[in-house]
Amino acid sequence: MKHGSVIGNIAKDLGLDLGTLSSRKARVEKEGNEKQYCGINLQSGDLVVEGRIDREEHCGEKPTCVLKFDLLLEDPLELHRLSLQVQDINDNAPTFLKDVIKLEIRESAVKGAKYRINAAHDLDIGQNSVQNYILQQNSNFVLNIQTSAGNKYGELVLDKELDREEQEELRLLLTAVDGGTPQRSGTVVIHVVVLDANDNAPVFMESVYTAKLPENSPLNTPVIAVSASDADDGINGEVTYEFSRISDKSQKIFSLDPKSGTLIVTGGIDYEERSKYELMIQAKDGYGLSSEAKVIIDITDMNDNAPVIFLKSLTNPIPENVSPGTDVGIINVQDRDSENNRQVHCNIQQGVPFKVVPSIKNYYSLVTTGHLDREIMSDYNITITATDEGSPPLSSSKTVHLSVADINDNPPVFEEQSYSAYVTENNKPGSTLCSVTARDPDWRQNGTVIYSLLPGEVNGTPVSSYLSVNGETGVIHAVRTFDYEQFRNFKVHVMARDNGSPPLSSNVTVTIYISDLNDNSPQILYPTLDGSSFMTELIPKAAHGGSLVSKVIAVDADSGQNAWLSYHIVKSTDPGLFSIGLHSGEIRTQRDISESDSMKQNLIVAVKDNGQPSLSATCSMYLLISDNLAEVPELKDISYDEKNSKLTSYLIIALVSVCTFFLTFIIIILGVRFCRRRKPRLLFDGAVAIPSAYLPPNYADVDGTGTLRSTYNYEGYMTTGSRTSDFKFVSSYNDNTLPADRTLKKSPSDFAEVFGDGESSPEVSTLTMGCGTYTLCYALPFILLAFPPVSGDTSYSMPEEMKQGSVIGNIANDLGLDVGKLSSRKARIDTEDNSVKYCNVNLNTGDLVVLRRIDREGLCAKKPTCVVRQELVLENPLELHRISISVQDINDNSPQFKEESIKLEIQESAVKGASFLLDEAHDADIGDNAVRGYSLQKNDYFKLNIKSKGVGRKYGELVLDKELDREEKKDIVLMLTAFDGGSPQRSATVDIQITVLDANDNVPVFTQNVYKTSLPENSLVDTFVLTVSATDADEGVNGEVTYGFDHVSDENHIVTLNPKTGEIKVAGPVDYEKESSYEMQISAKDGLGLASYATLIIEILDVNDNAPVIFLKSLSNPIPENVSPGTEVGIINVQDRDSENNRQVRCSIQEKVPFNLVSSIKNYYSLVTTGHLDRELVSNYNITITATDEGSPPLSSSKTVHLSVADINDNPPVFEEQSYSTYVTENNKPGSTLCSVTARDPDWRQNGTVIYSLLPSKVNGSPVSSYLSVNGDTGAIHAVRSFDYEQFRSFKVQVMARDNGSPPLSANVTVNVYISDVNDNSPQILYPTLDGGSFMTELVPKAAHGGSLVSKVIAVDADSGQNAWLSYHIVKSTDPGLFSIGLHSGEIRTQRDISESDSMKQNLIVAVKDNGLPSLSATCSMYLLISDNLAEVPELKDISYDEKNSKLTSYLIIALVSVSTFFLTFIIIILGVRFCRRRKPRLLFDGAVAIPSAYLPPNYADVDGTGTLRSTYNYEGYMTTGSRTSDFKFVSSYNDNTLPADQTLKKSPTDFEVSFDDFSGSPEVGTLFDQHAV
Repeated sequence: MKHGSVIGNIAKDLGLDLGTLSSRKARVEKEGNEKQYCGINLQSGDLVVEGRIDREEHCGEKPTCVLKFDLLLEDPLELHRLSLQVQDINDNAPTFLKDVIKLEIRESAVKGAKYRINAAHDLDIGQNSVQNYILQQNSNFVLNIQTSAGNKYGELVLDKELDREEQEELRLLLTAVDGGTPQRSGTVVIHVVVLDANDNAPVFMESVYTAKLPENSPLNTPVIAVSASDADDGINGEVTYEFSRISDKSQKIFSLDPKSGTLIVTGGIDYEERSKYELMIQAKDGYGLSSEAKVIIDITDMNDNAPVIFLKSLTNPIPENVSPGTDVGIINVQDRDSENNRQVHCNIQQGVPFKVVPSIKNYYSLVTTGHLDREIMSDYNITITATDEGSPPLSSSKTVHLSVADINDNPPVFEEQSYSAYVTENNKPGSTLCSVTARDPDWRQNGTVIYSLLPGEVNGTPVSSYLSVNGETGVIHAVRTFDYEQFRNFKVHVMARDNGSPPLSSNVTVTIYISDLNDNSPQILYPTLDGSSFMTELIPKAAHGGSLVSKVIAVDADSGQNAWLSYHIVKSTDPGLFSIGLHSGEIRTQRDISESDSMKQNLIVAVKDNGQPSLSATCSMYLLISDNLAEVPELKDISYDEKNSKLTSYLIIALVSVCTFFLTFIIIILGVRFCRRRKPRLLFDGAVAIPSAYLPPNYADVDGTGTLRSTYNYEGYMTTGSRTSDFKFVSSYNDNTLPADRTLKKSPSDFAEVFGDGESSPEVSTLTMGCGTYTLCYALPFILLAFPPVSGDTSYSMPEEMKQGSVIGNIANDLGLDVGKLSSRKARIDTEDNSVKYCNVNLNTGDLVVLRRIDREGLCAKKPTCVVRQELVLENPLELHRISISVQDINDNSPQFKEESIKLEIQESAVKGASFLLDEAHDADIGDNAVRGYSLQKNDYFKLNIKSKGVGRKYGELVLDKELDREEKKDIVLMLTAFDGGSPQRSATVDIQITVLDANDNVPVFTQNVYKTSLPENSLVDTFVLTVSATDADEGVNGEVTYGFDHVSDENHIVTLNPKTGEIKVAGPVDYEKESSYEMQISAKDGLGLASYATLIIEILDVNDNAPVIFLKSLSNPIPENVSPGTEVGIINVQDRDSENNRQVRCSIQEKVPFNLVSSIKNYYSLVTTGHLDRELVSNYNITITATDEGSPPLSSSKTVHLSVADINDNPPVFEEQSYSTYVTENNKPGSTLCSVTARDPDWRQNGTVIYSLLPSKVNGSPVSSYLSVNGDTGAIHAVRSFDYEQFRSFKVQVMARDNGSPPLSANVTVNVYISDVNDNSPQILYPTLDGGSFMTELVPKAAHGGSLVSKVIAVDADSGQNAWLSYHIVKSTDPGLFSIGLHSGEIRTQRDISESDSMKQNLIVAVKDNGLPSLSATCSMYLLISDNLAEVPELKDISYDEKNSKLTSYLIIALVSVSTFFLTFIIIILGVRFCRRRKPRLLFDGAVAIPSAYLPPNYADVDGTGTLRSTYNYEGYMTTGSRTSDFKFVSSYNDNTLPADQTLKKSPTDFEVSFDDFSGSPEVGTLFDQHAV
């Protein structure tokens, strides 16, 4: 019905007054507070429709549908129950569960077969539900309508047999109609698929497939694809492929895809192993019908086998005196490829005295081509390379190692012609002096060297008492300690002998040089050191600088540089007065003697030698500066008794420091300049003429104890363009010194030159090899003619499986060989490819015998002929005979089936005469020994038909002779026998296991037509309900029953059905209140669609699972706080969806609230007050209403009702405190907040809103509003002006708080304001007064003692408290330790007694500070005069000092300033010069210029032959322009045992000048260069 339609007049039916319906709040409510479908018109009293009512939604398929409502009225509470019955109309059409119903029916189905169609569903009931079905007209099916449990459904009945070849599928339209008015209908399409029967075998497109496959094809390479087709459909037409006959080896090489029929490579394809494969492939359909085809695969050869080299014979080692052309080995080369790929040529590398000579077939001889010398080459690694003629050609190499046997033909040779050893004196006995080494190129005992000393004497003593030699290593040791002073060198002879037979030996001379050791300290001859006495020298007072004063004389017992002495003054009375000659020992004055010099001068002189480590001695020299001994006072230490002033001492220290630093700087500058002069630089670039350098004369040590052993010459090579100039040692002029790089290092060519064997050089061998190869090319035909021809094949025949040692034939007789020479000629059987040897030759009889068992099937498989090829090889001369052995087959293998049993599955509907292919038996033998026939066990159903394939192969087919019946016999087992034609005959059997497949001719049958059960509501998901069961007499897929719901609406989907087991479980929520029972249709179908049906009825049991629900129907909120007790404030309704006792409800509220629940009509309750309300005590009430049912266990629910109490203005504002106090510092900012007052009003909203204001009053005669203001909303009090603590310190005001109620209520409070002091006034000094620029003076008696009161400073501060606390401090005073001031009193007192040295005038500056934060202060000056009488006081003026310094102080100041000025000027000049040099280019001239000769230090020559330097040193000087430095670099010395440069005597040019007085005569290249540079 439409919205607003009138159902009836409820006011009239219930006798209600229309005028009171509105005031009593009449309304219609549905139980459970669900959607409202009806309402009441308050003006007419009609019950009208407010929402669309759908009968099917509310009541489903129930025959009656009633909706219940309540009519509710208030004041007083009144309830009327309404029942509305809803009638069904035909508003729903029949619907099928699916749009298409699919049926699969075999074409073999019999006429009259029935197939149930799922029923259509109509939501309407009675006559409006489904009443009939109509099937579209067709030629195969008719419709039969059935009724089950009041529901109608249809069955398809097969009226005409189906034919899949005529029509594969049918589509039929089924219409369901109801009986309503107007009539409604629904349709569904029935899709019938006709299933096929297996009546066609697969057919190959070709009976024989051929393919070519290159060997070494990669894995997964497709070879060929076979294809067979089957006219059947589905599984009957699905063709699969498999091998029907294949060997184990072929099965590892090929695999067949069962789906596509593609043959692919799965193993290694090797032409050499097998060149052709024949495979049998079978095609089967889904139910076992099959056919067979042959695949022939020809393998094409690839050049994939490199030649293989076999070493058949080798003579090793070879004596080195072997003659050329000697045969040392026999080599055989094999290649497994065919045709050109197996043609091989062989060669060896060049540069070896060997060659390869071809002999018979693939045999080569390795012969020598020249003389061998083990000392030049002891081993040969001969690489033999074999290359085939394939494309691309392949090659392989084999290395033959040949050793040359040694002959003792070389004596030991020392590495050096003579040896020199250097040993320092005082050596330890047993220390190693040197080592001699001799080499013998021979091998083992022929090359083992033993060392020994030849007999001799040294100074009349046997040489063995001085030296010993290690016989194995050649290390020479000292037997005793040597003394350089006893003798300085001696010679011995060492012999080296080998262990050959006869032994060979050689000698060498070893010279031992003893070096001096610095083991003697210098001895001072003058001044003599006699006890404690000392010697004194007189020095005239008029002695000038450089005068000879005295001389220290010393000697050293050592020699050479160990005896070079140097003299040094260690300590002196006046360090700058005397100096000593470095090498002469002469003591001279450095300056003139002056009057200020001390008379007594003491010198301590140290004398050092130049040894390592250096030894020294010291002596004391006493000098007196006097012209007459009478003037000399008593000898005593000199002391100074002068007292210098403090200032003078400081000036002297400063002057000495500046002078020392200046002199050090000058010395450093001179040193740097001198070093640069020693390193000449080339200032010119380009092509210049370089004159020869000046070389000073050689210095000789003429006293017979020189330190230099040889002359040193220097060659200067000067270059431009580099940044360094280096010296390089070129060569030594001492011919007797053996350079380090001139040791005995012999190459093979060196030995050839020494021993006159140069004709056997490798170059000659190479030429010889080249000629041999060239000659071989043209002489090959003649060489081949020279060898015996290779005989033809000698053939033998033998059966397979002969025992070891069986005689095949006498090969010696057959080939005409001498039996007696077979052993000497090393006769043996070999194979072409070095494979397995099956035969051997008896060297005594010449018989060819079986070496190992021969299996024809393992060698040749199915080949009709099987030939084993062997070779007979003889040496001296090389001879080759080929042997062919034909292996005959014997019947040693029985037939074999591929499987232990043959399984066949045949439909029971198979027709008589149907044939079924059987697997073929395989026999490894050939010919008559292979399979010849089959026989089948006698039976009632099948017979055997034998057929032949190509090449004489036979197989069998089963032919159905009688129709099968699965119910009579499920399985049939037959025995098939295969037999061969050999003698004796062999056979094999296999079981044929036939399984009779079922046909689908039985419908599933339920154990019950109707299944009933009960289920508690709220059962958990997966709760077991019950199990339905149906059985099918068929088997396999035809007997597999699956279960399903026929038609279940979405609302009824509370259970699931296991399609396999029929087990029913809970799948969704089970709710009794929603549905109390369920009825469903269950179907059982077999694998091919036959079905039956049963009904399932589930009764739901109610449990107490719904708690009562509380609905608030009416509520007065808020409630005035002055409401009277017993007033009704709300109406509550309680509902429970359960049934019977589970829906009986009792209701209550919590205690301690002024409310109560009063039961009224049915489940309605009134909420009433029970006492007076006060909003200020409790402003809100949360009333919890609890409803509990009477179920087991009982359930309850609660609802909280929130009630607010309305406010009345009955409370005035109340301040939080009785009075307020606030503190503010003076000088505050106007507008700053002083404090805040707060008043509370417990009333609500405007009744509780507080407004603040100041009550009128005066402060110091002014209105309070000129001092303070208050914020009316917040109560914050602000200062209107700045306060002054000195003006007033506190005041009071009155603040009023008023609410906004009607009438308003108010309250007052007192606020006290206290003003705090701030430190804003500095101290004021009252005494001493500060009047303009005048000052006050106090007299202090000279006799004042410590602590005497002198004066007092008086000050005050306008502030108060700690801000006015004052403290006094002396900031500055003339004499800081004389006066003090009281910290808080200001009294000035003396700290000590007044002394004469105190200044008369004392000035004090006094600061006065207060204790504020921050502190403020003031200062004053106090002038004190230390005097007893004012008459003594001079005129007051500034204090000045007029002391005059001494004359010495003035001189020191002038000297310090002068030295400092000169030093700074010198540094400025130096920096200026350096800057100018950097700015000017170093190259001043371009072109050809003359370069002055450079100074090079003189060469030292050792003329007596006992010097310390072992070889001549030459230097090459490379000098450049444009660089800052010119350096010499020692590159290398040709003598590794030369003393290192840092361990020799290092002399500077000044050293040479002092020692030899010849420095002035040498031109200084550095100086000249600098002059040019400037």
